[in-house]
Amino acid sequence: MSVISMQAKTLPSQPERPAMRLVASGAQDPMSGLDDNARFRRIVLPHIDDAYRLAHWLTGNRTDAEDVVQDASLRAFRAIREYAGGNPRSWLLSIVRNTAYSWLRKNRPTTVFTVDDLEAVELEQTKPGDSSGDTPEATLIAKVDAEQLRAAIAALPSPFRETLVLRDVEGLDYREIAEATEVPIGTVMSRLARARQRLMLSLKKDR
Repeated sequence: MSVISMQAKTLPSQPERPAMRLVASGAQDPMSGLDDNARFRRIVLPHIDDAYRLAHWLTGNRTDAEDVVQDASLRAFRAIREYAGGNPRSWLLSIVRNTAYSWLRKNRPTTVFTVDDLEAVELEQTKPGDSSGDTPEATLIAKVDAEQLRAAIAALPSPFRETLVLRDVEGLDYREIAEATEVPIGTVMSRLARARQRLMLSLKKDR
């Protein structure tokens, strides 16, 4: 059971989708018979809201998130013919994630936590797992308000925050998160456990 599934789907609020001003190449895909625009509409557009939500969690700012999604959408359009199947949502979120970090490194370099920054933490092995039924964590989550939960998630270091959001908000499985973040599944599990632990400690401290 996700520790934040009760509230996190509503966070942050989503504005209207940013306009996508893309210019099609007009080239036909011999594999599917669809041109680039048609492939973009089928593969990317159904997941634009998810892309915005992830960008907002990573940047912490609505305007910046819209810029990231616009840039990520353009990147996805340019790479649309390289899409080899699989989960289109996780493919797009991987592009959004990489675009967001590129944007942060350029515009807010001091806010980016690298994997090296947390290497010592991730050496602490845990045994995370999605438990069924009510847990103390789920009970605590149910008692906090949405703004308090949003602030606690936003305060997590970037690698922990993105893993938590991809798993507990977006619902990606460990393999999909590993592909999106380009780390081993074991690292995903370690980051998720540490993120949930930090989140619970922060929420308890604020009560």
